[in-house]
Amino acid sequence: MRVSVRFVRGIVLAAFIVASFSGCDSFRRLAGRPTSADIQAKREMIAAEQAAHQARVDSLKRVEKAKADSLELLDRIRESGEMFLSATSLRRADVTGLEKRYYIIVGAFSSSDNAVYMAKKIEAAGYDSVRIPYGNGFTAVGTGASDTLAHLWDKLHRVRNESFCPKDVWILVNE
Repeated sequence: MRVSVRFVRGIVLAAFIVASFSGCDSFRRLAGRPTSADIQAKREMIAAEQAAHQARVDSLKRVEKAKADSLELLDRIRESGEMFLSATSLRRADVTGLEKRYYIIVGAFSSSDNAVYMAKKIEAAGYDSVRIPYGNGFTAVGTGASDTLAHLWDKLHRVRNESFCPKDVWILVNE
């Protein structure tokens, strides 16, 4: 009997030593369960997915805010009585060289010399200028090129305070 008790004690002691040095992962692996490394990898994957999801949610919130701000700005522009004209509504305007969506048009001239003179006045005041030829011989002179209404609105208020700016400025929408 003593041999078998010693044998059992030896087995238990050996199991204890093996478990002490190999940890629970050996038993988990034997049982077909995930190991500590598997669990940690899964946690990291979940954290990465949550961060990516949060980034998408934040992006959507920014887009929704920009949309709401644009709609609010459009309402303010409508209330102010600003005139918008689409480039396609102008008779054969050559808009091929226009790179931005919006332009503040400060004048349209039948004389190209007058258009050049106005463009120089705009540039002397520190603004960019663009000349847009119409098919009927007129040339529009604009400034404040922008792709967003918010930037255009800010530029329009600054341009209106300049000496070169007439009261009847209008906004060209490059569509």
